[in-house]
Amino acid sequence: MQELTPNLIKKMKTLKLLAICFLVTAYSFANVSSTDKDALVALYNATNGSEWNSSWDLNASVDKWYGVKLENDKVVEINLQFNNLNGNLPLEIGSLTSLKVLNLGFNKLKGVLPSSLKNLKALTTLNLFMNGFEGNIPSELGELKKLESLKLYSNKFTGEIPSSLMGLTNLKELLLGSNFLTGQIPIEIYALSKLQKLSLMDNKMDGEIPAEIAQLKDLEELLLSTNQFSGDLPQEFMNLTKLSTMMVSDNNLNQEYISVSGKKPPTLKYIKLQSATANMDIEKE
Repeated sequence: MQELTPNLIKKMKTLKLLAICFLVTAYSFANVSSTDKDALVALYNATNGSEWNSSWDLNASVDKWYGVKLENDKVVEINLQFNNLNGNLPLEIGSLTSLKVLNLGFNKLKGVLPSSLKNLKALTTLNLFMNGFEGNIPSELGELKKLESLKLYSNKFTGEIPSSLMGLTNLKELLLGSNFLTGQIPIEIYALSKLQKLSLMDNKMDGEIPAEIAQLKDLEELLLSTNQFSGDLPQEFMNLTKLSTMMVSDNNLNQEYISVSGKKPPTLKYIKLQSATANMDIEKE
């Protein structure tokens, strides 16, 4: 039996340390499931990842990838806003079933939204604003029951607002402005009882503004300007005591209304003006 000399003991310690380092390194590269990693790689490839402002080293550990947050070895957040993503969202994005936040605003994304987004049941935030997405807003988004923020403004979406979105009862922000949406505001909008911000401005929507909006007691911002809405502003809006910003100008309403922004909404009588559009600060009483 070989004698354990000091030199041999030193070599054994070195080998043990190397083995530990190898295991730690192997674990760090395996800190996310292959399904999640494949979905991220698909996103990278589909959106010209090598040209991103902050790109990914696909040979590095996923937890080192810019804008990606992990919890319990699962991808829970992707924040790639202002990152020069250019291309379509891949179907594989729907494989990230633990994803809570998807923020891809201010990029060059295009095409239709993949129906696989419906698989992101844990999603609370979906920010795809300031891109070039087109086609209808998928009705499947109505299956994302935990969604609190849906920001799709400044794209090229067409068609009507899916009625399925009225089932997203945890929504606090619904921002669909600056698209090419048509049709009327669903009267079922009253079901979005937690809504604080609603923007449908700069679309091609028509019909009367539903009084049911007045049931949204937490509403703070209501932006409906630059559409083709007709009729009168519902008197029930007087009940929106938290409303601080309202824009309904540039429509086909029976009256013209100034845009208001401030601490407390004025009375409807106060904001009725013939052929007037202005911005005002309403001081808190």
